[in-house]
Amino acid sequence: MSALDGSNAPWRKEINRRTFVGSSLAVGGAVAAAPLLAACGDSENGASEAQTSVVRMRINGEERELAVDNRTSLLDMLRERAELTGTKKGCDQGACGACTILVGGQRVNSCLTLAVMHDGAEITTIEGVADGDRLHPLQQAFIDEDAFQCGACTPGQIMSGLGCIREGHTGSPAEIREWMSGNICRCGAYTNIAAAIGTAAKES
Repeated sequence: MSALDGSNAPWRKEINRRTFVGSSLAVGGAVAAAPLLAACGDSENGASEAQTSVVRMRINGEERELAVDNRTSLLDMLRERAELTGTKKGCDQGACGACTILVGGQRVNSCLTLAVMHDGAEITTIEGVADGDRLHPLQQAFIDEDAFQCGACTPGQIMSGLGCIREGHTGSPAEIREWMSGNICRCGAYTNIAAAIGTAAKES
């Protein structure tokens, strides 16, 4: 071949079929992937923007308006957004009852439900049980009956106990224990807890 066809040019590189096909696939893949990656990025950004909602609730008698991620549990909203840390996070799976609160007067495991599902709800946590410095009869009964030891489960026990009394399931210690069975006490103060609820029920 003559020098006129450029075969001796210093910039010319030998290209075989394998190199050509590999290069073509690499370039083609990059070009095809670019719009897909861009679309994924747009989708994620869109999802992030759509994940925040404003919920309005009446918590312990106070109107609250809170911005939360749609995936936030009611428990995490209360603790992290409303700064009401009396409600405890135990198992975070609905098995221990430590996070029990009242929603519309009904017992709810707050770790198992999303905050956005309760827009407009009436919520009571342990912080809203006492009347100022005056303890609720059930709180006082827990003290009088020595119904708590480490205290980890106590807020949930009291909230569940309030629900139990409201529901009328306090006819006997056995009935109280049955209807309080969703609340676990790792210290084993069940007899005292049942006694406290029974005492408070008589005063209600």
